[in-house]
Amino acid sequence: MCGIAGYIDFNCQSDPVILDKMTDSLIHRGPDGRGTERFTTAAATIGLGHRRLAIIDLSEHGKQPMQFQEWWICFNGEIYNYAEIKAELVVLGHTFRSNSDTEMILHAYAQWGEQCVSKFIGMFAFVIINVEKQTVFCARDRAGVKPFFYYFHDGLFLFASELKAFHAHPQFRKEINPSAVQAFLQYGNVPTPHCIFQNANKLSPGHTLTFSYSVQPEQLPAPVQYWNVYDAYNQPKQSLSFEEAKTETEKIMQSAFNYRMVADVPVGIFLSGGYDSTSVTALLQKDRTEKLKTFTIGVPDIGLNEAPYAKDIAAHLGTDHTEINCTQKEALEFIHDLPFYYDEPYADSSAIPTMLVSKMARKEVTVALSADAGDEIFAGYNRYDYLMRYGKKLERIPSPARKTIAGLMDIIPANSLPIIRNKYNFHNRYEKLKGLLRNPSSENIMLSLSQQFTDQQVRNFFGKAPEIAETWYSSKELQAEFFSPLAYMMAIDYQTYLLDDILQKVDRATMSASLEGREPFLDHRIIEWAATLPDAYKYKDGEKKFILKEIVHQYVPKALLDRPKMGFAIPLAHWLVHDLREIVEEHINQERITSDGILNWKEVQQIKDKFYSGKKEYDVKLWYLLMFQMWMKTWNA
Repeated sequence: MCGIAGYIDFNCQSDPVILDKMTDSLIHRGPDGRGTERFTTAAATIGLGHRRLAIIDLSEHGKQPMQFQEWWICFNGEIYNYAEIKAELVVLGHTFRSNSDTEMILHAYAQWGEQCVSKFIGMFAFVIINVEKQTVFCARDRAGVKPFFYYFHDGLFLFASELKAFHAHPQFRKEINPSAVQAFLQYGNVPTPHCIFQNANKLSPGHTLTFSYSVQPEQLPAPVQYWNVYDAYNQPKQSLSFEEAKTETEKIMQSAFNYRMVADVPVGIFLSGGYDSTSVTALLQKDRTEKLKTFTIGVPDIGLNEAPYAKDIAAHLGTDHTEINCTQKEALEFIHDLPFYYDEPYADSSAIPTMLVSKMARKEVTVALSADAGDEIFAGYNRYDYLMRYGKKLERIPSPARKTIAGLMDIIPANSLPIIRNKYNFHNRYEKLKGLLRNPSSENIMLSLSQQFTDQQVRNFFGKAPEIAETWYSSKELQAEFFSPLAYMMAIDYQTYLLDDILQKVDRATMSASLEGREPFLDHRIIEWAATLPDAYKYKDGEKKFILKEIVHQYVPKALLDRPKMGFAIPLAHWLVHDLREIVEEHINQERITSDGILNWKEVQQIKDKFYSGKKEYDVKLWYLLMFQMWMKTWNA
């Protein structure tokens, strides 16, 4: 795990000091070493920078940027099957001087070209420069575990693991992308491939970007897709029995999980006591004599405490378990750091406990396994339950009746309804129900459950509404013959919420502590298999994650796991009223909002006033606004 940064400057104005500053802005991602290389051609100056967190081959042979013949590489991530690919390359005549996966990538690219990425099992973002042909090859892993930002404007190409590296270049123009702001207010993040700044993008997962730097291009070519989750969903469902499916699913998971243990440094597991983290721990511990290191976070004084459940699971499985209990004060202190580490607007408050557990785990291990994506792969979210229970019921109401009811609701404001108007979040649910009555399609249900503000509501924040950013939430790639509401929602989540919320959260939180976070469920072989399983194997009679639970029950009694899903819930409403009120007033006031010139103060003021007048359902909306304003101040945007 590392941080990469660099430039191709067709104006030849980027000196070594700039490269040093870009590279060292990512020191938290790689405190174990640094390296830079610069080249000058007739057309451009090229700079490659790398910060190293040593995980595989701790010697100097693993140092980057790394060269093999005419190729140079800057690489962030891990290729878990590098030993197998290396053995294949040796048979083909390649020789190696190190035991690093970085060197293997260079040889694989020399041997197979751009197709090499299809051989990799792992998480990666890298740039390869061919100094003879003067070409650039950029690649990002299939699920998007590792970040990759790039920028091209006025003859300057920049790339980096985090946006903060771009700020270290004096020619980087910090022009806000209004469409990205609008998207952030809806989703709490800026959806890929968009970026908060103009002329900047995220390289989409499963994509590569190739261009020549022999002459300055007028614009960059479009990235090329080499992997797509819909290729798995657009396949006939497996016809095997449930028991056969369970056996094969466990076999694939076992392989994927074991790969994530490959390291030359200590490895641990984040154990919450839920099914996902328990499955990772159980399958890894069952064939090992040495005890795995497991970690659980608890903040008891805010009601966030999974430690007792995790302790019981750890005791049953026999792991070397550590309970990390923090105070509310410690959790609150991280809020000031959020805009720095999440250097693009980001509003998932569970980033706070994730940063806490990462900081504590780093004292004992350098690598931690996080069991994300189990929900997206095996149907674990409550919204899937909502869709399956109520989606068809809404559709069965005749269209004229639905539209008539919605019309009546337009006439009758939510606030005029006695008693129920005082229930939590009633106003938001009332508005969303009107939209679902008019259009109860799977797409509209998905958007309703995913967006904090509707398109119309978010437009009100802008004097001149920006163009709505096109996102994968509106994907039409699931073919009709393979369509089911559950498959549709899970595929969308895999491309959106998982990518831009969950994976961004874990990457930035673990890297803030110089801890490598690995994602066992995001081995592409798991989703390629699970997507072809019948829906009933994943969601059965109201039971979410059915097949995963049946696998886990072979190793852990159901009684130890049968409890409501907790997650990393933060008491936002309480904090915003009490502990964070001063911060809210500092960042969300007429002077700040007006001087920034992006949001309409009257609309912002309405959200703030409604929350502080007692409508606690506006807590997340106010939090989104606070995170955006804190980001604006931190990065002087």
